[in-house]
Amino acid sequence: MLRLVLCATCLATPAGADCRLALALAVDVSRSIDSQDYVIQTEGLAGALQDRDVRAAIFGPEGHVALAIYYWSGRGYQDLVQDWVILDSPEALDAAIWEVRRTPRPAAPLATALGDALSYGLDLMGDAPDCDRRVIDVAGDGRNNDGISVARTYEREDFTGITVNGLAVGEHESDILDYYAGEVIRGPGAFVELAPRQEDYPQTLRRKLLRELEGPMIGLMRGGASGGWPG
Repeated sequence: MLRLVLCATCLATPAGADCRLALALAVDVSRSIDSQDYVIQTEGLAGALQDRDVRAAIFGPEGHVALAIYYWSGRGYQDLVQDWVILDSPEALDAAIWEVRRTPRPAAPLATALGDALSYGLDLMGDAPDCDRRVIDVAGDGRNNDGISVARTYEREDFTGITVNGLAVGEHESDILDYYAGEVIRGPGAFVELAPRQEDYPQTLRRKLLRELEGPMIGLMRGGASGGWPG
């Protein structure tokens, strides 16, 4: 496993500050994501984190947000783009956005090892700051077809206290929303949002981030209106 970026300011929450959410964003970069799709995803993620409403939710009065970002594809292919960082200032968030834009796309196989991606996210959560909620936000456009299955990952590893949300991209598999809703999402207030096409990814991610930042109860109330599926 390759850690592309090591953040020297990531692990300690500032003195006297509370962390309300540790959020790990897991992005599919397998070869089913072509070069144009990759640009849409990268700019979509950067744009969502720059969005005025998302930034207002991040810097709300309820407490700090900790963020980590990693790319995933086949078995053994997980790349850490942004290690844990406390988003305690606009500058900290801007630095994370810069890491997204400056990180080159890693070499990735065609395979989709979603179980391995979740296992990596669980290990990453072990290094997270002490936050009230812990969420892995996994985006992908296909079923697991390499490495350990999603079901076996959940059987073997302890995800207690961790919510796994999904962003399913429907470009390649028509039943991908059902798959994410039935097999991938997990934990308190879990939900999945659907991007029917890759071009819908940026707006779907923005909507998803707002649900995660505002908390599970608000997210569940919005499930029907936004097109997402609550868990």
